[in-house]
Amino acid sequence: MQRPGLFDNPQNVKRLLRIFFALCGVVLLCDLFYDRHTTHPWEHLWGFFALFGFVACVVLVLVAKEMRKAVMRRETYYDE
Repeated sequence: MQRPGLFDNPQNVKRLLRIFFALCGVVLLCDLFYDRHTTHPWEHLWGFFALFGFVACVVLVLVAKEMRKAVMRRETYYDE
């Protein structure tokens, strides 16, 4: 019999998500105290890089879903 993994227990998943969100909040709060040497005016906005990173990840996932349609092979591709 196989031992249950770390993510098999829903309590562990909730705990890890809470830690992750807390760390994200701490990093976002650090944005208030960190002096950035910026080039563009919109980089001075509070939380700009957090928002930019989130939007970039969402765009990457959406582009990857569309690319999957173009590069996907049949299940029997290597059997032929």
